[in-house]
Amino acid sequence: MTDNMWGYPAASGHQAGSDLTGFKVEATDGQIGKVDKHSEDVGSAYIVVDTGMWIFGKHVLLPAGTISRIDPAEQRLYVDRTKDEIKASPEFDKDKHVGDTGYHQQVGTYYGSPRA
Repeated sequence: MTDNMWGYPAASGHQAGSDLTGFKVEATDGQIGKVDKHSEDVGSAYIVVDTGMWIFGKHVLLPAGTISRIDPAEQRLYVDRTKDEIKASPEFDKDKHVGDTGYHQQVGTYYGSPRA
């Protein structure tokens, strides 16, 4: 089930209207990059992470449901996936990520349901 993958989990501490751009992103096994952009759109909320040199400048799309915690004081965002899971994710497509339900379904299926 991927429907709830595209919403910020209540336990993450996300505050509607907050700007996450520039926040450092931490996987379960270390830092993966910084938030390049994000969306709070109902049913399609996400973050785009600039991985920098970690995986050769790749950008990855992470559904908001992968976020486990946001720390505004430290400007860090924690996701409940490993570096390898994120590295192997479907390629970010800047032309398809907005409005392409098939692309969202592909990414949502890859990440599966949010983890408790």
